[in-house]
Order: sequence, then C-alpha cells, then structure tokens
Amino acid sequence: MVPSTPTATTAAPGRAERSSAAQRSSSELGFTDQRTEITVEALPVEGEVPSWLTGSLLRNGPAQWDLQTGSVNHWFDGMAMLHRFAFSEGKVSYRNKLLRGKAATAYERDGKLSYREFASDPCKSTFGRVMSLFDPSLTDNGAVNITQVAGKWVAITESPMGVEFDPRTLETIGVYQRAKGSRVPLAHEHVDRATGEIYGVRTLLGRKCAYELTATERTTGVERLIARIPVKHPAYQHSFALTERFVVVGEHPFVVDPLRLLLSGKPFIENFRWEPQHGTTFTAVDRRTGEVAGTWTAPASFCFHHVNAFDDEDGSVVVELCAFDDASIVHALALQERRDGAAIPESTLRRYRLPRGGGDVVVETTAPASMELPRIDDRFARAPHRFVWGVGLGGEDASFLDRLVLADVQQGEVREWHEPGVYPGEPVFVPRPGGTEEGDGVVLSVLLEPALGASSLLVLDAISMQEVARVRVPQHIPFGFHGGFVKSLA
Repeated sequence: MVPSTPTATTAAPGRAERSSAAQRSSSELGFTDQRTEITVEALPVEGEVPSWLTGSLLRNGPAQWDLQTGSVNHWFDGMAMLHRFAFSEGKVSYRNKLLRGKAATAYERDGKLSYREFASDPCKSTFGRVMSLFDPSLTDNGAVNITQVAGKWVAITESPMGVEFDPRTLETIGVYQRAKGSRVPLAHEHVDRATGEIYGVRTLLGRKCAYELTATERTTGVERLIARIPVKHPAYQHSFALTERFVVVGEHPFVVDPLRLLLSGKPFIENFRWEPQHGTTFTAVDRRTGEVAGTWTAPASFCFHHVNAFDDEDGSVVVELCAFDDASIVHALALQERRDGAAIPESTLRRYRLPRGGGDVVVETTAPASMELPRIDDRFARAPHRFVWGVGLGGEDASFLDRLVLADVQQGEVREWHEPGVYPGEPVFVPRPGGTEEGDGVVLSVLLEPALGASSLLVLDAISMQEVARVRVPQHIPFGFHGGFVKSLA
C-alpha cells in the first residue's frame, strides 16, 4: 500500500530541543517531545488488517515535557496529545493533535507551567498554593483518558476540568467542567451500558474530606450522588471497581493530610505518604441505595489500575487489580528517572475476595506475569472473566514496559508478544463481529520503535498473540496512557 503524503503542522518553537528522534535507541524516545501534527489518509500496512475491523482507535497521552528553562517533573505532567487511527476495508488513516486547553495554551505561549500538575507546581506563595488547590480552574491538561458524556467527547485527567474535542478532527472545542469546586474525580470511570449510567468516584478536599460516589446519565449528563464517605486522610486513587450491585472503593495506604497540600510548598503528589501499617481497605457501597455493605482490610499494596470486579455466587465480592508492593512506582515514573532508564517496579495481577458478612480477605496472584495498563473483553465486565491483556516487563532492556501479555486467570497461564528494542502501549481488545467467545477478536497496541525513530500500530490475534498486521506511522508517538476503540463516532 502506498501512503498518502502526510500534511503536518508544528507547534510554536521556543523551548530547549532534545536530540533527533532518529538517533534514539532506547525507551528515552518515548519521553521525547512530539509537537508535529500530521494527517495521513493511508498508512503503509505490513500484513493484512482484518476487513471487518471498522471504526476508530482513539488514544491519549502526554507529548510535551520540555520548557524554555527546563522540564516538568513527571511523565504524567506532559501536555496532552490526541491520536486517531481510523479503520475501513483494511486501510488505516492517522491524525494527531495537541489538546489546546487553558493549561496547554499558556504552556505554549509562555514556555512555562501556569497550572498545578501532578508533580509540578508553578505556585511559589502560600496564597498561590491555596488558590491552585481549591480553584476549579486547576489544570485542564487532560492527558490520561477519554470519556463521552451528553454527546460530548472529553479528554480527562485527575482534575475537575476536562477538555472537549471533536473525535473526528481531534480539534479542541473548549473546557468541560467534570466536578465542582475542590472535588477531584478519578481518571477512570465505568460505563454500565445496561443502565446508561457512568459511575465515578471523586475526592472532596477541604476541612472535611470525603469520597463521593456518583452516577451520571450518559445521554443527558444528569448526575446523582450515590454516597458520601467521610475520610480524614484521603488515599491517592486512580481507579475503582464496579460490580452489578456495588461500587467498591479501594484505599491503598498512600495518603495525604489536606493541610499539608496547602502549606508544604511541594507539588500535589509529593504530599502523599506511604503508611503501610494501615493496610489496604476496601469499602463496598450498594450502588442503588448508597448504603455501605461492608468494609474489609487486606495487606498493604498500591494500585493504579483495576482490571474487573464481580459479585460471586457465594455472596462475596471479587476484585482484580494490578498491585504493586508499595508506592515507589510513583517516583519511578518521574521524567528524569524515565529518561535515564532507571529500574522500574513490577506489578502483578492480584485477586481479592471480599467475603459476605465480613471476615478475612483472600488474596491470590492470578497469573505469573508482570502486568500493567490492563484491559479485558468488555463484554465480560462485572462478570467472571478468563483473559486479561496488558503490558509487562521482562526483556534485556527492562527499563520500561517492553512486551504485551495475555494472562489466562482461570488456568494461570501466560502468553507474550515481545520484540527486542520495541515498546508497546496499552492493548485494546476489539471483538470480531458476530463472535460470542471471550477473546474472539484482535488486540491493538501502539508500538514505539526507537531504532526507526518512529511508531507503529500493531494488530495481534487476541488469543494466539501472533502478529496480524503492522501499520507504520511516519514519526514517533510518545508513551501514552489510555483510549479505546469506537465503532462509530456519531
């Protein structure tokens, strides 16, 4: 297939340039700025993209970290870039756009941060820190995930503000308010297509802190409060669990004193402290009545991403997540650590069984594999499942996630896709039309290929983990976070 000539635009220059992407030969390229926006109508394809694969893969992630006088502190703090791969009759097009919300616009204009990010804080005075914490205009740099509500597509992060965008052109439309005041929502929500609701958890920061559990009607955007759970020292949370009956909030012992957020003079995440003596607490709340159905304590662990959860036949609640032994992963993902290729902690798939009526939590490792950025066949959400796809560590250059992993959590078996010197991103499962078996379909993952100074889109058979096709992109795509496959953008 002969590609069309890409059209490109480049964001305004001005900050320190890093060396050419083509000269990179390690994972550092994934943390190198990408400011060139292109549109390619037909990318080169090696192999054969299934003809039934029709729709769009939307991706999100940071793409600019370098300022005029230095860099931001953390991978998570880079300014967002959106990507769209569109599939039709075996052909694939690509476009990318910087997300131009308030934070990114100020960043480009001034060459410095103007809003408080995850681990970078431009505020120097106590007054400035107070205002940046409780002002709802806290950063709108939606570099983590994508959601759809009330007919709007929104790029989000762990902030009350998101940015609406056009899913076809990826052009920025404007700021979208996700939560009021000092309420900080998580970057992962759950959509229950049976009820048409989006479930979320957010942290209320202030004199009296609490976790607020919400359900939003997806088509209208009307929200209802399920429950408010008071908490003295909120735990850092990135995701949560949802079953057919319960919202399950996991409090891993990486916690913060709200007063410290105001007075320490440190960036947001540096105020959190690891206190393993408290263990990990799970609280199940009936999603219809808002009543607390149970609270359980397990050994201390840290988690970014939940995998799945369901109500078991014996009345217990089963929660599966990617667990770290402690919170050191947060520092390990600092920008300089990643550019230096420092060692990175591994997480494993762990299943927590929360017994009905209380009692000891049963914890098990469900597959012998390193696993992060997990995805399942969404048709099995909130139900017993067999397969989990993710990215893992294990190659000779284990400075970053270097393989795609399929874990069979029923059999305890693992299959991997690995190519030396290549770094895959979050795998997204797409079911084959008409298929009913779990895992009948393909997995899509954006690859970074440093030796080529560019990226590709990989198409794998979801069960065999054998390569079906590779779609070449004419420039590198920095390491991103989340997104999804959409059959129709209507």
